[in-house]
Amino acid sequence: MILKRLSILNYKNISEATLELSPKLNCFVGQNGEGKTNTLDAVYYLSFCRSASTNIDSQVVRHDADFFVLEGEYEGEDGTPEHIYAGMKRGTKKHFKRNKKEYKRLSQHLGLIPLICVSPSDTYLIEGTGEERRRLMDVVISQYDNAYIDSLNRYNKALQQRNTLLKMDDEPDPDLMQVWEEEMARSGEEVFQKRDAFVRELIPVFQEIYAHISEGKEEVSLRYVSHCQRGPLLDVIQRDRHKDRAVGYSLHGIQRDDLEMLIDGYPMKREGSQGQNKTFVIALKLAQFTFLKRTISKTVPLLLLDDIFDKLDARRVERIISLVASGDYGQIFITDTNRENLDRILEASRADYRLFNVVGGEISGVRGYEGTEVRDM
Repeated sequence: MILKRLSILNYKNISEATLELSPKLNCFVGQNGEGKTNTLDAVYYLSFCRSASTNIDSQVVRHDADFFVLEGEYEGEDGTPEHIYAGMKRGTKKHFKRNKKEYKRLSQHLGLIPLICVSPSDTYLIEGTGEERRRLMDVVISQYDNAYIDSLNRYNKALQQRNTLLKMDDEPDPDLMQVWEEEMARSGEEVFQKRDAFVRELIPVFQEIYAHISEGKEEVSLRYVSHCQRGPLLDVIQRDRHKDRAVGYSLHGIQRDDLEMLIDGYPMKREGSQGQNKTFVIALKLAQFTFLKRTISKTVPLLLLDDIFDKLDARRVERIISLVASGDYGQIFITDTNRENLDRILEASRADYRLFNVVGGEISGVRGYEGTEVRDM
């Protein structure tokens, strides 16, 4: 999938912009806080129906504005045009349309425009809680398996209902408890099987990319941990029901799944340096891209690289540039405060590109392929 034109109105600090984009490389240069990341976030929103930084849509509306609008004109691998619209007025629900037809459910849109985003905040995957790592798995799997979202939603509904029963002062109805536990087990095992298959296929791709960037200096791996590995999930859930009653919520289930991140056999969280952590998450995201590219056979994902070179030594930057410039990644959006990093990528790739300056939420074209001027947008 290629994003040919992006229109932004009142999104975060960007009041208005219309960008004619390259099918290969789109580079945005500017100081921190000027709007580079917000531009990429607009692209992210059109894929996932939400911002990468917040679940609250009103927070993406520009200050002193009453609404926001995003529009993307895409072209599929077979040349089929797609027009995606997202917009919302303050105090009302958002509207999301494909080719002028509004979606009944936003989940119907997921996977149409697959996308992988690499950003500085990705280190939370190592430093943060299991919730972030579960979300990482959910975001990728949901882009190629619509049934996964349905299973996850059924599980979460059953979990919520069971937790409500566990909080009751009186002893809950055992038959009703059984109904919700059986739904948790059925849907939870479906989610587990898909997460497990995803991680197993991802690991060798991830290790290969990490080895390329680090030149084989460290060995890394992933380990998926789930209560489903202890036996039938229904048995696991029911085994300690009395403990769940005591605390008022479910202690076991896929809501406690985690993805352990290891370097040389030890927890990355404890052993990794800043540069190793950054290399780890970049390799992990690029592996997800490769996985999606293989899985969604008709659509190459978009790749967003937001300020990825900070805290990396020159050699690792060079290795990442060689990967990104290899031509295997379809349409790429890159931001950086350092113009030199972007120029090195452009020189290495020798592909079609657009280079934009971002200052105070205003985006202006600098030049295109072979130095051709890009008119201000």
